[in-house]
Amino acid sequence: MAVKIRLVRLGKIRTPHYRIVVADSKKARNGLKIEEIGRYSPASEPSLIEVNSERAQHWLKTGAQPTPAVEAILKVTGDWQKFKGIAGSEGTLKSLPARADKRAAYEAAVKAAANEPKDGATTMKKRAAEKLAAKSAPEESTPEVAPVVAEATEETSAAADVAPTEAAAETPAETPAE
Repeated sequence: MAVKIRLVRLGKIRTPHYRIVVADSKKARNGLKIEEIGRYSPASEPSLIEVNSERAQHWLKTGAQPTPAVEAILKVTGDWQKFKGIAGSEGTLKSLPARADKRAAYEAAVKAAANEPKDGATTMKKRAAEKLAAKSAPEESTPEVAPVVAEATEETSAAADVAPTEAAAETPAETPAE
């Protein structure tokens, strides 16, 4: 049985991810595999390459033949140079930068929010600010309005006394036409 070390494609359209597997050369690309020895994701920058070096060395010594794509990946990780005994076995693999710890960032944001002053932390809308200012200001306008209303009621009551009699005198009584 001829054994190959090759890539099995996974992922969506235009976002491929690959597994590096050991499989029979007569099986389909995504068919039955003997062992999975790594991952490869070309979409990220730098590309994500993880290879179990011990298992890759085992299969190379056993006689498994890597495909050209897997051979290039093994050269980047340094496993191919180690297998062939060539200098430069460290490879040229670039590692991903360390990710920021989400928990630490969250705790720092909470601590920063606790140190901020309570008032002035948020801005109010214009109408809400006007209402608050109106409530907090002393009410000076209501005493002035009350006497004006009282004077108006006196005038209307005097006019009301005169109005019904004048209205009756001005309008002649109509008799229905027969």
